[in-house]
Amino acid sequence: MSLQSKAALVTGSTSGIGLGIARALAGEGAAVMLNGFGDPAQIEKLRSGMASEFGVRVGYAAADMAQPSEIAAAVRRTADELGSLDILVNNAGIQFTAAIEDFPDERWDAVIAINLSAVFHGMKAAIPFMKRKGWGRIVNIASAHGLVASPQKVAYVAAKHGVVGMTKVAAIELANSGVTANAICPGWVRTPLVEKQLHDRAAAQGRALEGVTEDLLAEKQPMRQFSTPDQIGALAVFLCSDAAATITGAPLSIDGGWLAQ
Repeated sequence: MSLQSKAALVTGSTSGIGLGIARALAGEGAAVMLNGFGDPAQIEKLRSGMASEFGVRVGYAAADMAQPSEIAAAVRRTADELGSLDILVNNAGIQFTAAIEDFPDERWDAVIAINLSAVFHGMKAAIPFMKRKGWGRIVNIASAHGLVASPQKVAYVAAKHGVVGMTKVAAIELANSGVTANAICPGWVRTPLVEKQLHDRAAAQGRALEGVTEDLLAEKQPMRQFSTPDQIGALAVFLCSDAAATITGAPLSIDGGWLAQ
């Protein structure tokens, strides 16, 4: 599955799922443009460490995914600094939970901007580069919530359903261009964000972390096991490989059986 000579932009890749994907792509020889918020010194340490570990070029674009012009600039920067833009992974996302009648308008706008509109703007900017080369891979990180719903997550569910729909449109439009578009739909993934949620829930309920974790998984997944960022990364690598050349427009679940119920 060597991706040598390929260059990838992975949004929201300074931690969590995005970082797992960026590391997996770099591990197969792809040059990688990181993106995300965080302490500049820590991001530089991450960038230089990945470059040294994998022996590939690693850049960083501090684009705000809520700003279309900055998304387009990150795509251009990837092509300029890394020599091409072959792989786009739209991963950046945020969450907010509340009942519909209590959901703040500004939080709806923020979730839709980053989780949905940023995917559109990223694809719009990247597709011309891929079409000119006759090869490209678009991997959109959706969610189990791109296929089914849960209460209190109206903006997130709407956005992720939209991501799955956009992915299908892109796949149809690009079917004979050498460019594929697919959506990965994770269930529970043990990221730093989820880890914090678990500790907060355990503290609020006065319970042991293990019990709270088991309950969280049992709410949705028959398999009482988290997926990992490394596993999501491995799936992304496969979708970027020649073996997946005819897989396009697919929402691929990696969810411990969540959608099997």
